[in-house]
Amino acid sequence: MFKVNEEFQFSNSHDCLVIGLFNKPSGLEGILAEADGLFDGQLTELIKGGEISPKKKAVSKIHTFGKTGAKKLYFVGLGHEKEYNFEILRDAFGCLFKTAKKEEWTETAVLLDTFLSDEVELNDAAHALSEALALATYEFEGYKQKPNRPEKRLEAVTVYSADEEGELEAALEVGYAFGCGTNSARTLVNTPGNLLTAADMAEYARKLAEKYEFEVEILEKEEIEKLGMGALLAVNQGSAEPPRMIVLKYQGREEWTDVIGLVGKGITFDTGGYSIKPKDGIVGMKTDMGGAAAVLGAMEIIGELKPEQNVVAVIPSTDNMISGTAFKPDDVVTSMSGKTIEVLNTDAEGRLVLADAMTYAKQHGADYLVDVATLTGGVIVALGNHTTGALTNNEELFEQVLEASYEAGEPIWRLPLFERDIERVRSSKIADLNNSPGREGHAIMGGAFVGEFAEGTPWVHLDIAGTATTSNEYDLGPAGGTGAMVRTLALLVERFEPIK
Repeated sequence: MFKVNEEFQFSNSHDCLVIGLFNKPSGLEGILAEADGLFDGQLTELIKGGEISPKKKAVSKIHTFGKTGAKKLYFVGLGHEKEYNFEILRDAFGCLFKTAKKEEWTETAVLLDTFLSDEVELNDAAHALSEALALATYEFEGYKQKPNRPEKRLEAVTVYSADEEGELEAALEVGYAFGCGTNSARTLVNTPGNLLTAADMAEYARKLAEKYEFEVEILEKEEIEKLGMGALLAVNQGSAEPPRMIVLKYQGREEWTDVIGLVGKGITFDTGGYSIKPKDGIVGMKTDMGGAAAVLGAMEIIGELKPEQNVVAVIPSTDNMISGTAFKPDDVVTSMSGKTIEVLNTDAEGRLVLADAMTYAKQHGADYLVDVATLTGGVIVALGNHTTGALTNNEELFEQVLEASYEAGEPIWRLPLFERDIERVRSSKIADLNNSPGREGHAIMGGAFVGEFAEGTPWVHLDIAGTATTSNEYDLGPAGGTGAMVRTLALLVERFEPIK
């Protein structure tokens, strides 16, 4: 896919040549001035006339008419250099590669040094380039009959740069791995529930383990019953599809210590159970396994990059259906931890399956826990569709998650968690916990419930109900699954510093 070349000449033959363009009053400089000379100053005139735009994320095209070895030049607007940063660059590359997909490029070259600034160094630009290429060209193939004409894809990218440190190829590979892992999560989220059951998800995890040599454990219903995972089993009671508890282990250190536990909600379809969702709310509930998808996508990146960390991924998977055997409001169930739960809302099922998964992650040696779930509609009311909600019991762990999310461009916002919130979760008169204390502070209540099973283990909860999907196309992807938190989790693992 990527080829690095240090020596560039305008006579080099390419279908397309991509150049970064800042909005500078001083005019064209360096290699841009050289290009302007080849066109007898016409590039400057085209910029003045607006045919080539330096505005951020603008993509402009001109034909070269044989004046260069490249058939077409594409200019990517980067805006004013003082406002420029990594996120703007990644989005700008996203716009470029959406154009490439639409125009069916098969080969291109990029003058990467024209995208650099004091804020964005070479390796950052390479990462942004390759990550955006993977993300922006993603498409869920779906199940329509395919046209006879094969789709053309971008298969070769030559990156021109003076790579003095020799790290450019590695940065390109890392960025592409991050993009591909996110795309894998998107595909899982977009897959219909009848084609992605708990058994299917377990098989997907098993294949991932085989590819990357992870240790894998798939618990089936009989084993789940023996271990007393009553919360997961309660949610599964109404289903014809048996549940799975999925465990992947990656050991990047000599000893199994300082283990990061990634726990993802894997509800493959959610009717709401007897607390049934309305007809508008039930459509799209194939995406209720977005947390599991995020964890599996992150594990793919971890498998590719092999960081020196220890990770255990735990995914409780089932659907939440209605039948004569389904669990009901007023039921009391016993979780794996021994804590009893009064069920007041069968549509608050995600926190139930996470309860047993959190306990099981700790049994597998997790010293730190990060759970990811499409948990509550309340987080959308609170934070909208672009920000993930977070809760924590540990400041140091949260700061590391926050930093990773900022670098990934996946914003999170911390919600408060006070003792009175925990008391509401413990408010049942007949059981240890209540799975639905009321609508007030809904997102906080859901996270607080999950936190009861972290107990003293450092823990961060990420509610991606608003961010796991989007109804609109955007710079780095189409409508549908977003792969939210895949890159945040992978960066957290890559950069993690044990808490003392």
